[in-house]
Amino acid sequence: MPIVRILLVLLAFASPAFAQDGIHELTAARDAAKAFKVYIDGVAKKGGRPDLTQPDVAAMLGHIYDLEAFASLPPPEASDMNWLPDWFDAANQTHKLFIFYGAKPGPQPDLAALQRNMTEYGDQYATAVNFMIRAMAREAAAIPLFWNDLPPEHRTRIRAEGIAGVRKNSALFILSTVCAAIQGASKPANARMVAAALRDTRDVWADFLVPEDRARVIAELADLPKRAPDEIARADLGAFTAALAAVN
Repeated sequence: MPIVRILLVLLAFASPAFAQDGIHELTAARDAAKAFKVYIDGVAKKGGRPDLTQPDVAAMLGHIYDLEAFASLPPPEASDMNWLPDWFDAANQTHKLFIFYGAKPGPQPDLAALQRNMTEYGDQYATAVNFMIRAMAREAAAIPLFWNDLPPEHRTRIRAEGIAGVRKNSALFILSTVCAAIQGASKPANARMVAAALRDTRDVWADFLVPEDRARVIAELADLPKRAPDEIARADLGAFTAALAAVN
C-alpha cells in the first residue's frame, strides 16, 4: 500500500478531539492541487506542454509546496495526522502530473518523456521533493505522538501494522525520489535543495527507519554523493548517511 494510503488509514482512526492546526494550509494546498489538475488536463486536450513558470500556474504550485507556511507550523503534534497526510497526498499527486506528463502507458517507463520532463521541470521537481521529504519527516515525528495519545485498547494490530508500513515505505520513497532528484538535477542548486532536506531531517529518519531499511538506504546511496553535481550537496548527503550509520 503506498505510504499516503497507509497514512490515510491511520487518519481514519484519529480522535475527533484532536486539533487541526494546519487545516488552513491544507485547504489552500488542496484547492490549488485541484486547479492545477484542471490546468494540466486542459493543456493535454490541446496537445500542448504545461508552462509551470506561467504566473497563475506557479502560484498554484506555490500553495501546494508552501514551505514558508509549513515552516511556520508549531512543532509536530499527534493532531497532525488529521490533516498532514492530505497535504502530502496533494503534493505527491501534483508532482506526478508534471513529471509523468506525456508519458506513454505501458509495462516499461517512458524514459524519453521522463527525461524531458526532468529537464524542463527540474526546478519544480526539486521543490516538490524538498517539500515532500520535510512533510514526511513531520509525519514520522507525529506518528509516535499519535500512538502514545491512544488509549491502550485502541493500540490495535491494524494500527501497528499501518505504522510499520509507513516506516517501510518512507525508505522506498527516499530512495526513489532522492536518487532521481539529485542524479537528474541539471542545476547544482536543485541538488542542494534536495540534499539539504535530507540533512535537515536526518535525525528523524535515523530514529524512524527500521535497521534493515537504514542499512539499505546507506548501501544504495553510498555512491550517490560521488555523482552529485555540487560539493555542498555531496556534504549534505554524507551527513544524512552518517546519521543513519551512527544508529546502525
